[in-house]
Amino acid sequence: MAQRSVFFISDGTGITAETLGHSLIAHFSGTTFKQIRLPFMDTPEKASVALRQISQAETEDGNRAILVMTLVNSKIRTIFESSGAFCMDLFGTFIEPLTKELGQTPVSAVGMARGVGSIEYRERLEAINFTLRHDDGLHDDGLAEADVILVGVSRVGKTPTSLYLAMQFGVKTANYPLIPEDFERLQLPGSLAEHRAKLFGLTIAPDRLSKMRQERRPDSFYASLDNCRAETRLAEDMMQKEDIRWIDSTTRSIEEIATAVLQEVGIKRNL
Repeated sequence: MAQRSVFFISDGTGITAETLGHSLIAHFSGTTFKQIRLPFMDTPEKASVALRQISQAETEDGNRAILVMTLVNSKIRTIFESSGAFCMDLFGTFIEPLTKELGQTPVSAVGMARGVGSIEYRERLEAINFTLRHDDGLHDDGLAEADVILVGVSRVGKTPTSLYLAMQFGVKTANYPLIPEDFERLQLPGSLAEHRAKLFGLTIAPDRLSKMRQERRPDSFYASLDNCRAETRLAEDMMQKEDIRWIDSTTRSIEEIATAVLQEVGIKRNL
């Protein structure tokens, strides 16, 4: 299987280049991709150092490198374009046609999509702080401010989904574990019943849950397949009884789960 080095190059964080780059190369399973992020390429000197790294990778691979770039500075962009590597300039591909369509000169500034002073940025910070405080049922106070409250058994994916929703969309997300004591009482934990409209459940295949729990507590009753079968069945019964919307997270990525939550709950947020 051929190996190709993919460099995500940006004069900002490189997150945009890496996100789109990942989506593109995921369609090509016949190649092994070595992925390198090169953020903050904002001077010719840094670009020159990066070119040496790219050249070395091409020598090791026996193939030219792939450069996925989001570079505002056209001079630095030209340095990389002259390297002989295969270049995908995301800004050039989309910004220039959009400039012609809108008849406007684009503002060239690094990090505009994630502006520190923007309302969206402040909303994301507030959402992250809220989500960390309300992780795993730590606090009941302030749930009226939550946009959504995730429920499900331990290790079903509540925490990573909560943090993704907060960081990417500014969604204030709380999450609560459903534990055996809740099933014995046949009641939702804490004060969740007061916020039923905000509840959204996650479930998972018992065998997958057992494998994940084995990583945390090997050979424990907590991780046993029989216990995982019982907990997931009781959790699904409770969610159905309480009329809580839920999805199966077994084969879904965090991004897919978060998107389903946004769609099902009807939360509108800007990126």
